[in-house]
Amino acid sequence: MKTAPASLPEGTSPPGLRQEPRALTVDLWHTLVYLEPDAEEAYVEQQLAAAVESLKEGRPSGAAAVEGPPELARIAQEVAAHAAEQARSGESIPLAAQIAEAGRRAGCRLEPERYVRRISELVARTAFQIAPGAIDVLRALRQDGWRVGVVSNTVGEPGAAFRPIAKRLGLDTVIETWVFSDEHPWTKPHPAIFQEALRRLATGPESAVHVGDSWFDIAGAQQAGLRAALLYTGLQRYGTRYQSHLGSPRRLEPVPAYRFARWEELPGLLAALG
Repeated sequence: MKTAPASLPEGTSPPGLRQEPRALTVDLWHTLVYLEPDAEEAYVEQQLAAAVESLKEGRPSGAAAVEGPPELARIAQEVAAHAAEQARSGESIPLAAQIAEAGRRAGCRLEPERYVRRISELVARTAFQIAPGAIDVLRALRQDGWRVGVVSNTVGEPGAAFRPIAKRLGLDTVIETWVFSDEHPWTKPHPAIFQEALRRLATGPESAVHVGDSWFDIAGAQQAGLRAALLYTGLQRYGTRYQSHLGSPRRLEPVPAYRFARWEELPGLLAALG
C-alpha cells in the first residue's frame, strides 16, 4: 500500500524544483543617482581641495617635504588618477590608502581618516539627484519578486557616505544590499564584486541581470556570468574630471543585451529576456 508523501514546509519546493530568485544588480553613479555636468565638475574640484587641505595639515616627515597648494594638488591628482586606473583594472584602492600615498609623496604624515571624514561631509551636503523613474520601476520589480542590489565603484568617496543619501532619496525602500568597492578588494569589472552581490541576494548568475552606464559594468557582469548586462544611457552626461576618471570609452565587446535611455523601458526588456 502506497503512503502519502510527507508534506513540505510552507513556501518550499520539492528537491530539484527549487528556483533561484531573480536578481537585478544596479550601478549607482549615473544610473541611480547623478549630478549635472557643471555640478559634478564642482564636486570633483571640492574633492581635490579636501585632499590639498589634508596634505597641508600633515606634519613634515623629512627634509623633502613638499610645500605649496599647486604642488600638493598635483600630487593628489596623480594619486587619484592612479586609483582610477587601478579601478578600471578591477583593483580597489580605498580613500584612506590614497591620501596616505599622497602624504608619502608629499613628505608628510597625516591622519587618513580625517580626509575620509572631509569627503563624507562633502557627500552629505551635495545635492545628488535620483534618476527619473528609477524608484517606481524598482518598486514594481520588487513586488514582482525581483531582488535588487547595488554594485558601485566608490573610488573618490567612501560608500558608507552614500547610505544616508540613499535614505534621503528613497532608495533604501527598494535596494536590499549595497556592495561598495572601497569596502572590498575589487572594483567593477572584477567578477568577484558581482559575485559578492549575488551571494547577498541568495541567487546565482544565471538568474541575474546587471544595469549600468559604463563599459566596466557590461564587461564585469559578462565576466561574472550574469544572464545579461544592460547599458543605461539616460544619464551619460559627465563632468570633464569625472569623465577622465572613467577613462577613454571602449568598444563593448561582447555588446550589451540591450541599451535603454528611460527606466520605464526596463521591465519590458527584462520580460524580453524571458
